[in-house]
Amino acid sequence: MAVLISAFPKFVHNKMKDLIDTVYNLIDQTLIPLAFSLCLLYFFWGVAQYIRVGAGSETAAEEGRRRMAYGVIALFVVFSIWGIINFISSEFSLPNPGGNSIRIK
Repeated sequence: MAVLISAFPKFVHNKMKDLIDTVYNLIDQTLIPLAFSLCLLYFFWGVAQYIRVGAGSETAAEEGRRRMAYGVIALFVVFSIWGIINFISSEFSLPNPGGNSIRIK
């Protein structure tokens, strides 16, 4: 019984570390690149709308400009979130399980 009680904290610590590594990998390797891609796609959708549809209509051109502006703002927000996550990771000396993120030094 004493062996089980002394092994339990180590088991919980390992499971918690695995959970944190999994969540970090999900955010850093999947969600952030997906968000970058969606923001960039939205920006280029605005560019296409501005060039193609906006040539004949001022309201369509304004809609395209608005989409481009929101796309740039969204890219800035996603880039900032990515930077904050990497900064916190490096400040707290968290291991980088994915291995291919840019580190802030």
